[in-house]
Amino acid sequence: MNAAALQALIFDVDGTLADTESAHRSAFNHAFAELGLGWEWDEPLYIRLLEISGGKERIAHYWNEVHPDVKPLDGQAMSETIDHIHELKTAAYERAVQDGAVALRPGVLRLIESAYNDGLRLAIATTTSPVNIAALLRASIGPDWRNYFQVIEDASTAPKKKPHPQVYLQTLERLGLPASACLAFEDSANGLKAAQAAGLATIVTPNNFTAHHDFSGALRQLPSLDGVGVAHLRAWHAGRAG
Repeated sequence: MNAAALQALIFDVDGTLADTESAHRSAFNHAFAELGLGWEWDEPLYIRLLEISGGKERIAHYWNEVHPDVKPLDGQAMSETIDHIHELKTAAYERAVQDGAVALRPGVLRLIESAYNDGLRLAIATTTSPVNIAALLRASIGPDWRNYFQVIEDASTAPKKKPHPQVYLQTLERLGLPASACLAFEDSANGLKAAQAAGLATIVTPNNFTAHHDFSGALRQLPSLDGVGVAHLRAWHAGRAG
């Protein structure tokens, strides 16, 4: 059976394009302090909470952990509070990115540019918010960063978080390509599971927050994308069934 030629690359954002999680953790703690909640997410706790995809979902999960006996009479009030926490957190994260606290991981920008110039189509499939994506890529690539990506699917368009494959399935649908013609890039077990469930061969570049995850079934597991070129990707993609 002839495998489809590589036509597109699909990137996760947080942890994959950039080491964002320390900045996210700090932004959560800033929001908690601003509201006087008395919550503090240290790194070991945050690593555990990263098993929950999505910032609002992470807040709700932790809320239920620390206040299991509290059943709000008004569920809408709890939802609105979580939304407010997340708004404050997002604003703090955006300021941190603008201040240079987050940078693209080694090799990422070079690979994006070379793949684009080589005619590969590029897409983003992430559970993070549009604001977070724009803040990071505007600061890292420039005001025209959207020109690189034909498709962007995020928390606003794919509400079912990874490991559910919704964001990848929608990305493939909008690209008009089969999974066999694409490669996904991830950094976490939930991301890998989502990509695999959509039928995508996946290259994983773990970071300090995800190095302990199980990446069984990944096409490649690499420390970073530094030194990885389009020729490597085409060769790995072509040999994925071997």
